[in-house]
Amino acid sequence: MEEKKNNPSKELREKLLLIRKNGYNVLSDEEIAAGFEFAEGYKSFLDSSKTEREAVVSALEILTAHGFREYKKGDELKPGDRIYKVNRGKAILISVIGTTPISEGVRICAAHIDSPRLDMKQNPVYEDNGIGYLKTHYYGGIKKYQWTTIPLSLHGVIIKADGSSVTVNIGEDENDPVFCVSDLLPHLANEQMSRPAGKLIRGEDLNIIIGSRPFRDDEESGAVKLNLLNILYEKYGVTEADFVSAELEAVPAFKAKDVGLDRSLIGGYGHDDRCCSYPALMAAAESETPVHTSVTVLTDKEEIGSDGNTGLCSAYLKYFIEDIAQALGSEGRDVLSASECLSADVNAAFDPTFPTVSESRNSCFVNKGVCITKYTGARGKSGTSDASAEFAGRIRRLMDSKGVLWQTGELGKVDEGGGGTVAMFIANLDVDTIDIGVPVLSMHAPYELISKLDLYSAYKAFSAFLAD
Repeated sequence: MEEKKNNPSKELREKLLLIRKNGYNVLSDEEIAAGFEFAEGYKSFLDSSKTEREAVVSALEILTAHGFREYKKGDELKPGDRIYKVNRGKAILISVIGTTPISEGVRICAAHIDSPRLDMKQNPVYEDNGIGYLKTHYYGGIKKYQWTTIPLSLHGVIIKADGSSVTVNIGEDENDPVFCVSDLLPHLANEQMSRPAGKLIRGEDLNIIIGSRPFRDDEESGAVKLNLLNILYEKYGVTEADFVSAELEAVPAFKAKDVGLDRSLIGGYGHDDRCCSYPALMAAAESETPVHTSVTVLTDKEEIGSDGNTGLCSAYLKYFIEDIAQALGSEGRDVLSASECLSADVNAAFDPTFPTVSESRNSCFVNKGVCITKYTGARGKSGTSDASAEFAGRIRRLMDSKGVLWQTGELGKVDEGGGGTVAMFIANLDVDTIDIGVPVLSMHAPYELISKLDLYSAYKAFSAFLAD
């Protein structure tokens, strides 16, 4: 038989061109199966962690099962110690002490555990024409019309007048009632449908229906409101005044589910950014003693600019690293300057239904792995850290050496808008930082989509980085 001739064009293409293949054509059957198995744990985490507070509780359960202990400033530390610190119940820091001196820097993995939602106002309960409502103030970037006519659950905490705390979770159990924001029927929506999309539903229209039954036979005005407050009082012992000191969030009552005949996708609320925070958490929890000390932070408030004392504009990450540096005999500023960070946040997957907002040569795609994003920001790169070529090269080599399926991508065309992450806040601490995360379809919608292979690739990427 005549020997097949070499194809110099094919060889040159493989050598010179950047070609990112679909993971199903690259990964082994064993890796694909491992990715699908990993997704099952993630779906459970997504269902139990619909708010930042709940995500912290879920993380603590996982960390405790993996031998982590709470850290207090002044505690002695040694290689192999596994510690965590909770910030006000809404963010958590996780660390495994490495074998090399901490003066050589730490490996930071930073993800956020807040997601767009509807927050309750401080005086939320009211009645209008026999229907009881909660007034809301939306949190984060949402398309307001997407939040009407879907089942909502109510989560959060209420601090009562005596200082005691009540945890609220209504709408997740199959036997619970759910809540809803109404919308106009199309027959009467001529004026509404003539508005720009951003004003189809206004912020003050996002009023959540919570009931309609009046208190007994009371004909007085406000009988429905009275009945609803009485139900809350009987269940939780709270009064209307207690809402002033409450954090209540309405989120979609959907459960995370496989999407597609092939079950290759996951649909659910809060993929941004729990599809990065869960892989980062599991990478930290399952890690052995690393070379460099690892620090994983699951932070709050990213969706509204990272402000506040539980967001990364705060100094709590810096203080934590300074404390463990001091415990290990080093200066915090020296440790930070020698450190590296993966800002673990999602990117927008290319959507073939809406191709015109993306530049396909520089977009990330479903099933092609975790996305490395050198810079985020908007238009002229505002609000970004823009990682150095040297650090981007280092991360690229690490991913390749560990067999991680990865790709690159930007968040849409240059002039379309864009978005930011926590990267710039950590970079401002003199830390080499780059964004890396899972591509998401329908980002910030009540029901987002991700690929199981991309999720698993994020876990492999964070595991490789934290162990380095």
